[in-house]
Amino acid sequence: METDPQLPRKTPPRVLTVAGSDSGGGAGIQADLKAMLALGTHGMSVVTAVTAQNSQGVQGAWELPADAVRSQFRSVVDDIGVDAVKTGMLASAELVETVAGLLADAGVPVVVDPVGVSKHGDPLLAASALDSVRTKLLPAATVATPNLDEVAQLTGVRVEDEADLRRAADAVLAFGPRWALIKGGHLGGDAVDLLTDGTEEHWLRSVRHDNRHTHGTGCTLASAVAARLATGRTVPEAVADAKEYVTGAIAAGFPLGEGIGPVDHAWRWR
Repeated sequence: METDPQLPRKTPPRVLTVAGSDSGGGAGIQADLKAMLALGTHGMSVVTAVTAQNSQGVQGAWELPADAVRSQFRSVVDDIGVDAVKTGMLASAELVETVAGLLADAGVPVVVDPVGVSKHGDPLLAASALDSVRTKLLPAATVATPNLDEVAQLTGVRVEDEADLRRAADAVLAFGPRWALIKGGHLGGDAVDLLTDGTEEHWLRSVRHDNRHTHGTGCTLASAVAARLATGRTVPEAVADAKEYVTGAIAAGFPLGEGIGPVDHAWRWR
Protein backbone atom coordinates (compact mmCIF):
# COMPACT_ATOMS: atom_id res chain seq x y z
CA MET A 1 0.00 0.00 0.00
CA GLU A 2 1.37 3.41 -0.98
CA THR A 3 1.64 6.19 1.58
CA ASP A 4 -0.65 9.16 1.03
CA PRO A 5 1.71 12.05 0.13
CA GLN A 6 -0.69 14.47 1.83
CA LEU A 7 -0.31 12.83 5.24
CA PRO A 8 2.39 14.26 7.52
CA ARG A 9 5.46 12.06 7.79
CA LYS A 10 6.66 11.02 11.21
CA THR A 11 10.13 12.23 12.17
CA PRO A 12 12.38 9.34 13.23
CA PRO A 13 14.30 9.53 16.52
CA ARG A 14 17.20 11.99 16.25
CA VAL A 15 20.68 10.91 17.31
CA LEU A 16 23.76 13.13 17.32
CA THR A 17 27.32 11.85 17.09
CA VAL A 18 30.15 14.09 18.29
CA ALA A 19 33.28 12.42 16.96
CA GLY A 20 36.10 12.34 14.45
CA SER A 21 35.87 11.58 10.75
CA ASP A 22 37.34 8.33 9.37
CA SER A 23 38.14 8.85 5.70
CA GLY A 24 38.12 5.06 5.17
CA GLY A 25 34.49 4.87 6.28
CA GLY A 26 34.94 2.05 8.80
CA ALA A 27 34.89 3.88 12.11
CA GLY A 28 34.24 7.36 13.50
CA ILE A 29 31.38 9.51 12.31
CA GLN A 30 30.94 7.44 9.16
CA ALA A 31 30.37 4.26 11.18
CA ASP A 32 28.13 6.12 13.62
CA LEU A 33 25.80 7.40 10.92
CA LYS A 34 25.58 4.00 9.24
CA ALA A 35 24.65 2.30 12.51
CA MET A 36 22.09 4.98 13.33
CA LEU A 37 20.44 4.58 9.93
CA ALA A 38 20.46 0.78 10.18
CA LEU A 39 18.60 1.05 13.49
CA GLY A 40 15.91 3.35 12.18
CA THR A 41 17.05 6.72 13.48
CA HIS A 42 18.10 10.02 11.89
CA GLY A 43 21.82 10.54 12.44
CA MET A 44 23.40 13.99 12.74
CA SER A 45 27.02 14.91 13.31
CA VAL A 46 29.44 17.27 15.01
CA VAL A 47 32.89 16.72 13.52
CA THR A 48 35.63 17.12 16.13
CA ALA A 49 38.62 16.02 14.06
CA VAL A 50 39.53 14.91 10.57
CA THR A 51 41.71 11.85 10.09
CA ALA A 52 43.53 10.47 7.07
CA GLN A 53 42.73 6.83 7.74
CA ASN A 54 42.44 3.56 5.87
CA SER A 55 42.49 -0.18 6.54
CA GLN A 56 46.13 -0.03 7.60
CA GLY A 57 45.98 2.75 10.18
CA VAL A 58 45.82 6.48 10.77
CA GLN A 59 48.22 8.50 8.65
CA GLY A 60 47.25 11.90 10.02
CA ALA A 61 44.79 13.67 12.33
CA TRP A 62 43.74 17.30 12.65
CA GLU A 63 41.41 18.48 15.40
CA LEU A 64 38.90 21.24 14.74
CA PRO A 65 38.78 24.47 16.78
CA ALA A 66 36.54 24.42 19.84
CA ASP A 67 34.41 27.19 18.32
CA ALA A 68 33.71 25.05 15.27
CA VAL A 69 32.63 22.12 17.46
CA ARG A 70 30.46 24.36 19.63
CA SER A 71 28.82 25.99 16.59
CA GLN A 72 28.00 22.64 14.96
CA PHE A 73 26.42 21.38 18.18
CA ARG A 74 24.31 24.47 18.74
CA SER A 75 23.27 24.59 15.08
CA VAL A 76 21.87 21.06 15.23
CA VAL A 77 20.41 21.04 18.73
CA ASP A 78 18.81 24.50 18.68
CA ASP A 79 16.96 23.92 15.42
CA ILE A 80 16.50 20.17 14.87
CA GLY A 81 16.65 18.90 18.43
CA VAL A 82 18.07 15.61 19.60
CA ASP A 83 16.89 12.46 21.40
CA ALA A 84 20.30 10.98 22.28
CA VAL A 85 23.97 11.88 21.89
CA LYS A 86 27.04 9.70 21.34
CA THR A 87 30.60 10.95 21.75
CA GLY A 88 33.70 9.43 20.22
CA MET A 89 37.11 10.87 19.34
CA LEU A 90 37.59 14.21 21.10
CA ALA A 91 41.38 14.45 20.72
CA SER A 92 42.31 17.18 23.24
CA ALA A 93 41.48 18.47 26.71
CA GLU A 94 39.98 21.61 25.20
CA LEU A 95 37.58 19.64 23.02
CA VAL A 96 36.69 17.24 25.85
CA GLU A 97 35.82 20.15 28.12
CA THR A 98 33.93 21.98 25.37
CA VAL A 99 31.78 18.93 24.62
CA ALA A 100 31.24 18.13 28.28
CA GLY A 101 29.96 21.65 28.81
CA LEU A 102 27.54 21.32 25.90
CA LEU A 103 26.26 17.98 27.17
CA ALA A 104 25.56 19.34 30.64
CA ASP A 105 22.39 21.01 29.39
CA ALA A 106 21.40 18.49 26.71
CA GLY A 107 18.74 16.77 28.82
CA VAL A 108 18.91 13.54 26.79
CA PRO A 109 20.76 10.20 27.17
CA VAL A 110 24.48 10.47 26.47
CA VAL A 111 26.69 7.53 25.44
CA VAL A 112 30.39 8.22 25.95
CA ASP A 113 32.84 6.07 24.02
CA PRO A 114 36.14 7.27 25.55
CA VAL A 115 38.19 6.68 22.42
CA GLY A 116 41.89 6.52 23.22
CA VAL A 117 43.50 4.59 20.37
CA SER A 118 42.47 3.29 16.96
CA LYS A 119 42.04 -0.38 16.05
CA HIS A 120 45.62 -0.24 14.74
CA GLY A 121 47.06 1.26 17.94
CA ASP A 122 47.27 4.86 16.74
CA PRO A 123 46.69 7.43 19.54
CA LEU A 124 43.46 9.44 19.14
CA LEU A 125 43.43 11.20 22.51
CA ALA A 126 46.18 13.36 23.96
CA ALA A 127 47.53 12.10 27.29
CA SER A 128 46.87 15.58 28.68
CA ALA A 129 43.15 15.07 28.02
CA LEU A 130 42.73 12.04 30.29
CA ASP A 131 41.96 14.08 33.40
CA SER A 132 39.31 16.02 31.49
CA VAL A 133 37.69 12.77 30.35
CA ARG A 134 37.68 11.50 33.94
CA THR A 135 36.41 14.67 35.63
CA LYS A 136 34.30 16.39 32.94
CA LEU A 137 33.10 13.91 30.32
CA LEU A 138 32.40 10.68 32.21
CA PRO A 139 30.16 12.45 34.78
CA ALA A 140 27.95 13.55 31.85
CA ALA A 141 27.48 9.99 30.59
CA THR A 142 24.35 7.93 30.85
CA VAL A 143 26.47 5.01 29.63
CA ALA A 144 30.26 4.84 29.27
CA THR A 145 31.53 2.16 26.89
CA PRO A 146 35.30 1.69 27.36
CA ASN A 147 37.21 -1.28 26.01
CA LEU A 148 39.87 -2.88 28.18
CA ASP A 149 42.71 -0.70 26.87
CA GLU A 150 40.66 2.41 27.63
CA VAL A 151 39.80 1.10 31.10
CA ALA A 152 43.53 0.71 31.81
CA GLN A 153 44.28 4.15 30.36
CA LEU A 154 41.60 5.87 32.46
CA THR A 155 41.70 3.90 35.71
CA GLY A 156 44.91 1.89 35.83
CA VAL A 157 42.89 -1.32 36.22
CA ARG A 158 44.17 -4.09 33.97
CA VAL A 159 41.67 -6.80 33.13
CA GLU A 160 43.23 -10.23 32.75
CA ASP A 161 40.10 -12.37 32.91
CA GLU A 162 36.33 -12.20 33.21
CA ALA A 163 36.46 -11.89 37.00
CA ASP A 164 38.29 -8.55 36.65
CA LEU A 165 35.41 -6.94 34.74
CA ARG A 166 33.59 -6.04 37.99
CA ARG A 167 36.67 -4.28 39.32
CA ALA A 168 37.02 -2.39 36.04
CA ALA A 169 33.36 -1.35 36.12
CA ASP A 170 33.66 -0.07 39.70
CA ALA A 171 36.69 2.00 38.75
CA VAL A 172 34.88 3.57 35.78
CA LEU A 173 31.68 4.20 37.77
CA ALA A 174 33.75 6.06 40.36
CA PHE A 175 34.14 8.87 37.80
CA GLY A 176 30.37 9.43 37.65
CA PRO A 177 28.64 7.80 34.66
CA ARG A 178 25.25 6.29 35.52
CA TRP A 179 26.14 3.00 33.81
CA ALA A 180 29.39 1.39 32.69
CA LEU A 181 29.56 -1.08 29.82
CA ILE A 182 32.94 -2.79 30.06
CA LYS A 183 33.67 -4.46 26.75
CA GLY A 184 35.58 -7.71 27.21
CA GLY A 185 36.18 -8.34 23.55
CA HIS A 186 39.96 -8.46 24.02
CA LEU A 187 39.72 -11.44 26.39
CA GLY A 188 39.81 -15.04 25.20
CA GLY A 189 36.76 -17.27 24.79
CA ASP A 190 33.27 -15.92 24.20
CA ALA A 191 32.83 -12.16 23.75
CA VAL A 192 31.66 -11.12 27.22
CA ASP A 193 30.65 -7.59 28.25
CA LEU A 194 29.50 -6.35 31.66
CA LEU A 195 26.86 -3.65 32.01
CA THR A 196 26.31 -2.32 35.51
CA ASP A 197 25.20 0.74 37.43
CA GLY A 198 26.91 -0.49 40.58
CA THR A 199 23.75 -2.18 41.83
CA GLU A 200 22.41 -4.39 39.06
CA GLU A 201 24.56 -6.38 36.64
CA HIS A 202 23.87 -7.58 33.13
CA TRP A 203 26.34 -10.00 31.55
CA LEU A 204 26.16 -10.04 27.77
CA ARG A 205 27.67 -13.00 26.01
CA SER A 206 28.02 -13.86 22.36
CA VAL A 207 29.98 -16.34 20.31
CA ARG A 208 33.32 -14.94 19.20
CA HIS A 209 33.44 -14.84 15.39
CA ASP A 210 36.69 -15.75 13.70
CA ASN A 211 36.85 -12.63 11.55
CA ARG A 212 39.74 -10.17 11.53
CA HIS A 213 37.66 -7.45 9.87
CA THR A 214 36.45 -5.63 12.98
CA HIS A 215 37.32 -1.99 12.30
CA GLY A 216 34.69 0.30 13.84
CA THR A 217 33.36 -2.15 16.42
CA GLY A 218 33.48 0.27 19.36
CA CYS A 219 32.03 3.22 17.46
CA THR A 220 29.26 1.03 16.09
CA LEU A 221 28.30 -0.43 19.47
CA ALA A 222 28.15 2.97 21.19
CA SER A 223 26.11 4.44 18.33
CA ALA A 224 23.73 1.49 18.42
CA VAL A 225 23.21 2.02 22.15
CA ALA A 226 22.48 5.71 21.55
CA ALA A 227 20.06 4.86 18.73
CA ARG A 228 18.14 2.46 20.96
CA LEU A 229 18.07 4.94 23.86
CA ALA A 230 16.64 7.53 21.46
CA THR A 231 13.66 5.24 20.88
CA GLY A 232 12.88 5.14 24.58
CA ARG A 233 14.41 1.82 25.56
CA THR A 234 15.95 1.40 29.00
CA VAL A 235 19.74 1.19 29.25
CA PRO A 236 19.77 -2.63 29.70
CA GLU A 237 17.36 -3.04 26.76
CA ALA A 238 19.35 -0.65 24.56
CA VAL A 239 22.66 -2.34 25.31
CA ALA A 240 21.27 -5.85 24.71
CA ASP A 241 19.84 -4.76 21.34
CA ALA A 242 23.10 -3.02 20.42
CA LYS A 243 25.14 -6.09 21.36
CA GLU A 244 23.00 -8.26 19.07
CA TYR A 245 23.35 -5.78 16.21
CA VAL A 246 27.13 -5.38 16.49
CA THR A 247 27.65 -9.14 16.85
CA GLY A 248 25.97 -9.62 13.48
CA ALA A 249 27.99 -6.76 12.00
CA ILE A 250 31.23 -8.36 13.17
CA ALA A 251 30.25 -11.75 11.74
CA ALA A 252 29.62 -10.04 8.38
CA GLY A 253 32.77 -7.88 8.42
CA PHE A 254 34.42 -7.78 5.01
CA PRO A 255 37.88 -7.19 3.52
CA LEU A 256 38.65 -3.66 2.40
CA GLY A 257 42.08 -2.45 1.36
CA GLU A 258 45.20 -4.26 2.50
CA GLY A 259 44.60 -4.25 6.25
CA ILE A 260 41.70 -4.64 8.69
CA GLY A 261 38.31 -4.29 7.03
CA PRO A 262 35.17 -2.86 8.65
CA VAL A 263 32.20 -4.49 10.30
CA ASP A 264 29.15 -4.56 8.04
CA HIS A 265 26.60 -2.03 9.26
CA ALA A 266 24.09 -3.21 6.65
CA TRP A 267 24.32 -6.93 7.47
CA ARG A 268 20.59 -7.22 8.10
CA TRP A 269 19.82 -5.93 4.60
CA ARG A 270 22.28 -8.03 2.59
